[in-house]
Amino acid sequence: MISKRAILRSRPSWITSWRGCASIVKRSALLRDLPDRIEGKRGSGRKSENQVRLRQKTRPTTRIRNLTRSIRLGLIGDNITRSQAPRLHQLAGLQSGCRVSYERLVPAELGKGFDQLFAEVAASGYRGVNITYPYKERAAAKVTIPDPLTRAMGAVNTVIFEKDGLYGFNTDHSGFIRAYRQARGEMAPGTVLILGAGGVGKAIGFALVALGVARMRIADLDIDKAKALRDALKLARPGLSIEVATGGDEVSWPVDGVINCTPRGMDRHPGSPISKDLLRGAVWAFDAVYTPIDTVFLQDARMQGVETITGYELFIGQGVDAWEIFAGLPLDEKRLRADLLRGE
Repeated sequence: MISKRAILRSRPSWITSWRGCASIVKRSALLRDLPDRIEGKRGSGRKSENQVRLRQKTRPTTRIRNLTRSIRLGLIGDNITRSQAPRLHQLAGLQSGCRVSYERLVPAELGKGFDQLFAEVAASGYRGVNITYPYKERAAAKVTIPDPLTRAMGAVNTVIFEKDGLYGFNTDHSGFIRAYRQARGEMAPGTVLILGAGGVGKAIGFALVALGVARMRIADLDIDKAKALRDALKLARPGLSIEVATGGDEVSWPVDGVINCTPRGMDRHPGSPISKDLLRGAVWAFDAVYTPIDTVFLQDARMQGVETITGYELFIGQGVDAWEIFAGLPLDEKRLRADLLRGE
């Protein structure tokens, strides 16, 4: 069983600041104190004996030496032509004078399967890669996952390549907690419907447990995936009421929150994963899709008077945390947001 304490402390247990461009390994105080803020407390900065033991257990043994002021990164996924991940990391590097090479890597366009491409990238001098739809679960099977909570998720979106192996992390999980808290503060999620039980659905499901979700509904066309996520979440929090179905119209309503974790709404997958009439009575809605930012799903939600959180907030949150893993260099998030909005 994964304890509530382990869930709440999952973020700092795997954000360990491996440096691709810096000489000293150190932790971010912001990330260190996040679990205390989730619980509504001010972080003291002091580590308990249990925290120290958990971090020692989940930290890889290798360290990066500062031999260069450049770092090579990439994004493996489908339908990523408009992804802003390259700009985010390049702008992050500019803040510290670090030159970032960041490539979009689409297996089909390169005439390779995911397994072949992943192996080639791992052996080609990359510091690491981000992983997006639909490869997060496949990537998890290829790496060492230091954090027990991320292992339970079975999906990673950030991978670093070390001399002693490949390590995987999930910043969708921490990024969603950040995005939710920025939008809704300390308000509890209530009863939440997750549409899609893939990689991002898993990360957000575990994040909702950390945020204190009351009850959960999970809908996925592949009912076995929905059941698998239900079972994993119940191990994390025994007694949590979770209903599964193949569609959002098949679960019990009303719900407080509705989350789209499907590709529906992306540029090549237009539309919404759920009828707008079903959104009536919901309190808040979140869409993991951020290209475009204003999806049909979010437009429908606003028409029903529902508070919305865009996928852009998750994009920023997971990107900031991924940069911490890749480089461990200082990052001014306010400046990063402003630079991204200025366009290329």
